[in-house]
Amino acid sequence: MKDIAGKTAFVTGAASGIGLGIATALSQAGAKVMLCDIEEEALRKARAQLEATNADVDAVRADVSLKAELKAAADATLARYGKVHILVNNAGVGGGGPYGTWTDAAWDWTMGVNLDAVIWGVEIFGPLIESHGEGGHIVSTASIAGLISGGSMPYNVSKYGVVALSEGLRIELAPRGIGVSVLCPSFVRTRILTSQRNLPERLAGKLVPTPPSGPLAERFKAVREGVERGADPRYVGELVREGIENDWPYIFTDTEFEHHIEARFAAIKQGFDRIRGRTPAR
Repeated sequence: MKDIAGKTAFVTGAASGIGLGIATALSQAGAKVMLCDIEEEALRKARAQLEATNADVDAVRADVSLKAELKAAADATLARYGKVHILVNNAGVGGGGPYGTWTDAAWDWTMGVNLDAVIWGVEIFGPLIESHGEGGHIVSTASIAGLISGGSMPYNVSKYGVVALSEGLRIELAPRGIGVSVLCPSFVRTRILTSQRNLPERLAGKLVPTPPSGPLAERFKAVREGVERGADPRYVGELVREGIENDWPYIFTDTEFEHHIEARFAAIKQGFDRIRGRTPAR
């Protein structure tokens, strides 16, 4: 999708952080953007902010962890713009905690927003992008934690799922004229650490947050400091715009964790080396 101007994009988690950065970059490139978020007041402000730049934007509130609300948001987008060319599955929440702190509600919420909503986004918007025959692109926000695991297992599992889904879809959708990219950001200045501000009422009181202590507290402090010094979301938005225009399969924000990923791949290679030359038992 070399020419974004005049195309229509649907962006989840668009009221702040990376989502707003992406919506800003796409609108500045001439795209029409439907902003989708669960936070009504933040959504209103984001829409006003972009409209002040003469961007062609609209907004729809939805809890993307509920498929019916995501479908309603798609209907609203079609009613407003008639077509959709670009889907950005960006909404995400942090949390879930390490082993020993898990709850069913934490797993359900984290997987619901971070992975189920991405699957549903593709299921709902994919046919809409195909229908006009003008091509399109899907970007889904995973994380560098979708390639190296540690810390919050529910979060990591959800993000690994987004990477796997994106890699498979890239192969399946290319013949249909739809490009697919997965965004794997490192630290970005967002409000990911205060995700529970958007906890649905149906899950209120069920996450049972555990106050971090010992090594866990130190790890949380390091993450918080990383987020505070992280990349500007507007910079990430420009990277995503460039990734769409050039059909990048992976979009990274920096090289901070590259050596960790190299170590993971090396460990995988060692696993193959250990059995090289052996004849499997029959």
